[in-house]
Amino acid sequence: MLDYNSIEAIVKNADERGLSFSRLVLEDQSVEMEVPESNILSRMADTLTVMRNSAKEGLKPGIRSISGLSGGDAYKFYEYASKGTALSGRFCTRAITLAIAITEYNASMGKIVAAPTAGSCGILPAGIITMMEERSTGEQEAYMALITAGAIGMVIANEATIAGAQGGCQAECGSAAAMTAGALVELSGGTNNMIAQACAMALKNQLGLVCDPVAGLVEVPCIKRNAGGIMCAVTAADMALAGIQSVIPVDEVISAMREVGESLPNTLRETGMGGLAATPTGIAIKKRIFGKV
Repeated sequence: MLDYNSIEAIVKNADERGLSFSRLVLEDQSVEMEVPESNILSRMADTLTVMRNSAKEGLKPGIRSISGLSGGDAYKFYEYASKGTALSGRFCTRAITLAIAITEYNASMGKIVAAPTAGSCGILPAGIITMMEERSTGEQEAYMALITAGAIGMVIANEATIAGAQGGCQAECGSAAAMTAGALVELSGGTNNMIAQACAMALKNQLGLVCDPVAGLVEVPCIKRNAGGIMCAVTAADMALAGIQSVIPVDEVISAMREVGESLPNTLRETGMGGLAATPTGIAIKKRIFGKV
């Protein structure tokens, strides 16, 4: 049985048994939950359905949040990407579009998958769906990639945190980027070790990211951070697939993230009292939405 307190331990166990990261986790969860593997895969299918629907709905040009702070940017980026003049390639522009769309749908009270949180809900779906659209990833492969991402998230949650209120946005968008990077590596045929390397590089590139929601809402800067998070995940996955190693092992990166999160002041941990939320514009937005504070 896996205890999900070390990504390196999962990699070692999988390698020793000649299994992929996701296959080991699927078998373990089937035993742990006392259900057939098909039940778990069915849950992944339901998860993927919600993800794909949130991407579709979030791309509608008329979508707006109740606060008026967000909505319509995903469609703007979609139109921009369609011109073929974007600095990034087709894969990246599609992933960015979806990351924005899903988080805008979340802000408009749509149904999303917290992966691992609502504030970071666009990163993992953007990676998985873009692989399906651009690299012909099959649904069964997507289910297994979601299992890989879930296991990575479990380790981070157990050894650090996935809550912005506890560890800053590094715990939300950073964790989501790490989960997505690992999933992308698996979908690209990378090794179990490459999955670990991608996780480490994605998370350490988001280390120290604060949680400073303007007006306390999961919109600004959360939505645009999801766009940045998916690019961080893609970059980390590509580096790992190229054979680049993280100098600091993934489990040590997770420990460092916990320590950094614990050292952040409360004003930078989802309270909406520091960072961008405390700028003159941030304060003015809060007053406009909620009245005199």
